[in-house]
Amino acid sequence: MSAAEDFAPGFEPTPNDLEAFWIPFTPNRSFKRRPRLITGARGMYYETAEGRAVIDGTAGLWCCNAGHAREPIVNAIQKAAATLDYSPSFQFSHPGAFSLASRLADMAPGDLDHVFFANSGSEAVDSALKIALAYHHIRGNGSRTRLIGRERGYHGVGFGGISVGGIVNNRKFFGGLLGGVDHLPHTYSREHQGFTKGEPDWGAHLADDLDRIVALHDASTIAAVIVEPMAGSTGVLPPPKGYLKRLREICDRHGILLIFDEVITAFGRLGFATAAERYGVVPDMITFAKGVTSGAVPMGGVIVRKPIYDAFMQGPDHMIELFHGYTYSAHPLAVAAGLATLELYRNEGLFERARELEALWAEASMALKELPNVADIRTVGLATAIDLEPRPDAPGLRGYEVMERGFHDHAVMIRVTGDTLALSPPLIVSEEEIAAIFEGVGRVIQEVP
Repeated sequence: MSAAEDFAPGFEPTPNDLEAFWIPFTPNRSFKRRPRLITGARGMYYETAEGRAVIDGTAGLWCCNAGHAREPIVNAIQKAAATLDYSPSFQFSHPGAFSLASRLADMAPGDLDHVFFANSGSEAVDSALKIALAYHHIRGNGSRTRLIGRERGYHGVGFGGISVGGIVNNRKFFGGLLGGVDHLPHTYSREHQGFTKGEPDWGAHLADDLDRIVALHDASTIAAVIVEPMAGSTGVLPPPKGYLKRLREICDRHGILLIFDEVITAFGRLGFATAAERYGVVPDMITFAKGVTSGAVPMGGVIVRKPIYDAFMQGPDHMIELFHGYTYSAHPLAVAAGLATLELYRNEGLFERARELEALWAEASMALKELPNVADIRTVGLATAIDLEPRPDAPGLRGYEVMERGFHDHAVMIRVTGDTLALSPPLIVSEEEIAAIFEGVGRVIQEVP
């Protein structure tokens, strides 16, 4: 698709005033001087306010895995809005919530059999952390309150997720955050892993740092470890070979729960339903969001192993087992979008498609390694990070200019974190569109000094 007239009508393309909206994770003053306004989307493309088609190299924000405005998802949302616009999620529910929970439990590995719904990845992470703390409490291990995250980890923007997260700017403005938190070292070394396709050979030993943390605090104080199987928002850091299995073994040895934050990695990004499946490791909980509805309606949640759920199912039947939840948990429109999205993934074999395209995607990524200012490239599944050398006087500016020029001048959407470019297309991407994405990215890298 390339012609703007092929798009469905979008929103009002020229708002009168850009001042009122405080845009998240965005330099507002720079944006409002030269806005990047999107008015429509379909398939692999966005449409701009000027009527240009822009290829989506980022699946929105890692979320539109089935592409944009897919008819089965749109129809499901419209039907749900006309049938059941809202159902209370406390003391009441609706049939679709149970259907989607069953589908997600079937998709998850091992005995990850129970689903707690939230509305975003941030809420999913905070829910998982609270479940972990409550689980140990009800089992008589109330001293297990410490949470372990990882440097460079991103777990959303709730106070719990920021506390276990390890991205500096997400943490430093908000005070002491949660107490009783420690961090594993991140798994990236340019010296040992530069220009790696897939999982690097070096780095499995970094999981052993968990034993050091246990020795420091004692296992009896530690509730859970949370990691992204692939650290996405910090710049696509695939796990070293064997790293996740070693984490699982150490957690088992010390009675610590292991949480995989799969908000980015679930639903086909790594060629499988979950990263847990790809790496053959069953965590105690999986957080999800983004791809569960292909970004069409906000939804998130936690998939929990059966023994954890069963531990809560004690005491009088009329008493609430977990004092936690959200007004919009299992919202009917989100559930409808989720069911339709999972059906699309299955009917079109999109997880398998991502797996088949991984080698081609990696080759196209690595073709950029000799371009000016490219310091490293990492790929895994349908995800790539390109580290650019920062300008000595203005770190982050080179990456920002590449993103901005890519959108305005080369019709390609690129995600940027500092001087790292991230690419993660919808799973419907064709071989020709992969070539177009990297051709556009390559041109703009060469143009930005």
